Amino acid sequence: MKANKAICMVTSAILGTACSAFAASGAREDNSDFVVWAFLAFCALIVIGQLFPLIRNLRTTEKRAVENEEAKEKV
Repeated sequence: MKANKAICMVTSAILGTACSAFAASGAREDNSDFVVWAFLAFCALIVIGQLFPLIRNLRTTEKRAVENEEAKEKV
């Protein structure tokens, strides 16, 4: 009984995912290239805007760590 249940679940999973492959038979043509690229550029600006303070903070932290090590060596 458990074997039948497992076989049914695996079969339904395989057949359930195969149906979506046939849903779109042809390539869809639309003229939204500019809109998509503008959206991606805006997302890139957001990511870059988040990375600049991170890099600046890492550099400051590294400088402080080096200064602390030098101060410990002098003492």
